[in-house]
Amino acid sequence: MHLLDRQRALAMAPLWRLGFRSFFLAGALFALLTVALWAAVLHGAPGLAVPGGMLAWHRHEMPFGFGLAIIAGFLLTAVQNWTGRPGLNGRPLIMLFGVWLAARLAWFAPVPLAVLIALQLAFTSLFITQMARQLIAARQRNNYPILLVLSLLALCQSLTLAGLAMGDDGWQRRGALAALWLIAVMLSLIGGRVIPFFTQRGLGRTEAFAAHPWLDRLLLVCGVLVAVLFASGHNLQANPWLATPFIVLSALHGQRLWRWHLRGIWRVPLLWSLHLGYAWLLVASLGMAAWHLGWLTQPSLANHALAVGAMGGLILAMMARVSLGHTGRALQPPKAMAWAFGLLNLGALIRVSAGSSWLWLAAICWGAAFALFVVYYAPILCRARVDGHPG
Repeated sequence: MHLLDRQRALAMAPLWRLGFRSFFLAGALFALLTVALWAAVLHGAPGLAVPGGMLAWHRHEMPFGFGLAIIAGFLLTAVQNWTGRPGLNGRPLIMLFGVWLAARLAWFAPVPLAVLIALQLAFTSLFITQMARQLIAARQRNNYPILLVLSLLALCQSLTLAGLAMGDDGWQRRGALAALWLIAVMLSLIGGRVIPFFTQRGLGRTEAFAAHPWLDRLLLVCGVLVAVLFASGHNLQANPWLATPFIVLSALHGQRLWRWHLRGIWRVPLLWSLHLGYAWLLVASLGMAAWHLGWLTQPSLANHALAVGAMGGLILAMMARVSLGHTGRALQPPKAMAWAFGLLNLGALIRVSAGSSWLWLAAICWGAAFALFVVYYAPILCRARVDGHPG
């Protein structure tokens, strides 16, 4: 790094030196608060006055408020390593974060619906533009699939918000579910890169896992196809033929888990949490296949396996690992994080297997998991790297 760039970075508050710091911390707090509020509404508490009602808010905010925030934090940080160019930091990062925060608060503010929608789309557009600018300038063609998935996520958000503006529940549902399965594609893309690498490093192995580009491409194509079927409305009605892409996804996820599995991972919380989180992608795909074949009564169980187990589980595990690595700390999380990982997976299991009367317990598990992350990682994310690096 150039000397002037280094001095300028060191002069910034640590929270604004790289995207993972602010977005991981705020995203975890947001996950805690939003699920607590939604669970309270489900158990009889009066909902707040938001456009379209609390269900519309919940549908939009989990993928586009929480999920996209963590994706932004990860990618805005990773792109620096991919391209060799400085990531977003300082005032531009503060401005992007401010747009994200304003979009979250706008739901509860007395603003016109057009302003609410504009803020939601503004954050997504600015984030994608920043990623595209850096990747295209560096000719990072191997990362263009990430731009594809992000662009499709933006289209899904537009569909969801169009449904909100027109009072069309079907459009909102289609957009939100398609986005959820696109986030699954993103988790698969990122997980396919980092989980084997983290496993290798975490267990001290010298040999790397063999690459299987064809499997990665097939997962991408099949995952995008599933999302398109949701956006078009086809995946909202059970159809035995539509079980096929989910069966393929299940087989591909299963093969990955089998190839990555080593006995030693169960002794390392930062590893077993990643592998369990990825396993929920397999569970969700199997669940959707079972629903299309008439073996499962509710598709929401499979979708929540994806939302709570895979999205929540992989996000929590990734934040815990990435936050240590990018702040120059030893890859030894606080002991309480093993409890956080366990609680998150327990909450997912309760959400998909227990009746509606147990939703409060699933919400408590989710909230406790992210609360533990906030308590133990806020000081890490708000302080400078321990090795003096400006990141």
